[in-house]
This record gives sequence, structure tokens and C-alpha cells, in this order.
Amino acid sequence: MRLGIIADTHDNLDAIQRAVECLNRQRLDLVLHAGDFVAPFALKAFGGLKAPLRGVFGNCDGERAVLSEAARQMGYQLSPSPSHFQLEGKDILLMHEPREIEALAASQCYDLIVYGHLHKSALYREGKTLVVSPGEGGGWIYHKKTIAVVELEQGQAEIIQFNGS
Repeated sequence: MRLGIIADTHDNLDAIQRAVECLNRQRLDLVLHAGDFVAPFALKAFGGLKAPLRGVFGNCDGERAVLSEAARQMGYQLSPSPSHFQLEGKDILLMHEPREIEALAASQCYDLIVYGHLHKSALYREGKTLVVSPGEGGGWIYHKKTIAVVELEQGQAEIIQFNGS
């Protein structure tokens, strides 16, 4: 399974459009969003994705009921953070704020941990656990728009920079 990962898009519609184009080029099975869409109209900007989207709320996602309804109408799944689920027999933890990230990785309870919030990309392995922060999809803080792509079965990932306003 091939996963696309994005976070912290923060209402930057042009960046979201460019991110969707970049994600679509990756031929993904699923896109994970690690929080901070911010407004429901920003979630709707993901409508061009060719893969389903599963996400968690971030600390800046204020209109959660409206975001949840928009996600439901689009066939997307949006949950409180953290969200633990399985994909193809792999344990995944999707979260926004990386609270206790070192302890969670060291626990070896998860095959993949995805987080956002810090707006910086990170990619490392702790034992069997692959830890990925895709960086910032909106580019508001560091002006470097990035996503991550994970090959779930192989446990490999890469950070990809894309262009956008």
C-alpha cells in the first residue's frame, strides 16, 4: 500500500491545489492528513484527490462539526487526534501534536507513526517503527511545502517538496 502524507495546510488553497497535483502523481492508495486543515473550505480543496483521505483534527481546526460533515459528504474520514488503526496488518498511529513521540516510537506498538504540528519534516526509524512528519503543506512558516510518501509494506518513506504560492 502506498500512502501520501500531508499536514498543516492551514487554508492555503493554492498550496493545497499544488499538493493534490503532487499527491495524484504518486499513484497513492490513501492520503493521510495529520491535522490543521483549519476551515471547512480548505478540506473541500482536497476534492480533486484520486485517493481517499483519512485525517485527524489539529489544534487550529476550530469548526470540527462542520469539518466532520464536509469530510463525511466527500467520503473522507476525519477523527480526533490521535487515531490508531490498521492497514494491511500494520498498526498506524496518526496524530497532530507529537506528544510523547519518543516514547510511542520506543514502545514498538506501531509500524508507522505520523504527526504534524511542528511544520518541519522528519523521517526516522526506531526499531520496527517508522516515524514520519511530512512538514508543512501550507508553507506559511518555513516556506517549504512538503509531503511524504510511504511504501507501507517495505517500511520506506521519502519527503517530497512541491511548489505552490
